[in-house]
Amino acid sequence: MTSLKGKDILHGNQFSKEDIDTILQVAAGFEKDLQNQDSLSLLPGKIMAALFFEPSTRTRLSFETAMLRLGGGVISVASAESSSAAKGETVVDTAKTVAQYADVIVMRHPRIGSAKEAADAVSIPVLNGGDGAGQHPTQALQDIYTIQKEVGSLNDLSISLVGDLKNGRTVHALVELLSLFKARLFMVSPALLRMPEEISSRLKAKGLAIIETEDMAEAASQSDLVYMTRIQKERFANVSDYEAVKGSYIINAKFLEELKKKITILHPLPRVDEIHPEVDNYPGAAYFRQVRNGVYVRMALLAMVMGVK
Repeated sequence: MTSLKGKDILHGNQFSKEDIDTILQVAAGFEKDLQNQDSLSLLPGKIMAALFFEPSTRTRLSFETAMLRLGGGVISVASAESSSAAKGETVVDTAKTVAQYADVIVMRHPRIGSAKEAADAVSIPVLNGGDGAGQHPTQALQDIYTIQKEVGSLNDLSISLVGDLKNGRTVHALVELLSLFKARLFMVSPALLRMPEEISSRLKAKGLAIIETEDMAEAASQSDLVYMTRIQKERFANVSDYEAVKGSYIINAKFLEELKKKITILHPLPRVDEIHPEVDNYPGAAYFRQVRNGVYVRMALLAMVMGVK
């Protein structure tokens, strides 16, 4: 991918290492720019449509902030109930309609593959803001940017991915990017929530070291970074299954004291009980810095798909 102009952003596996390097460089440039000014006039008159058919705080607001910081405008759908989806309109028809109003679409939807359906139906760029338990590529790029800033490098890291790896679209996308940098991955989850086999097999075929375990303390002791995820109640068909695994992994002050090493902690948020608020002041607790980085990365993606150099 030599240029993102006019491209869709749908899946973590669509990027080369060179693509990621370029995106991170552009994001870093925007971060520097915003230290001296509130907004840039790079996309005047351009409109981003934010179509969010699932709840969102960080992804939706960071995309809207990014577009406004670039000098563009935003139109939005805040929920399925507030759109014609409630009347039975298909994703394809919604996308075709919105493409008459906007220059780029950002979409979150509860069904895997929905973003690609929208992208295939329209000629303007579509950015996947999360398709059910599928992919969340812009979050993964935000995470990679944060790891580079916090740890200082992306190469040859040992990383613990903890929590709901079965349904976690953030980790599904992130591991695709980490595979380009030869990461060693500890996949920490209850047996019920293991990383899907097709993803693990693909990573192993690329030569990555994959260690599946239920022991977070042991994995963290061998890791540079812990990426926590929420066990997602909304992904369970059976409430009793959720009750059996909720609270499986918790980082608190006692855990960090017993770990006896400094570690970087990321989380795509929202959190429930998996990171105690007492951890927020820990120097390696980077999850709110991670939130801020989302604006810079999404500015980079919007500018690049819109063809701004």
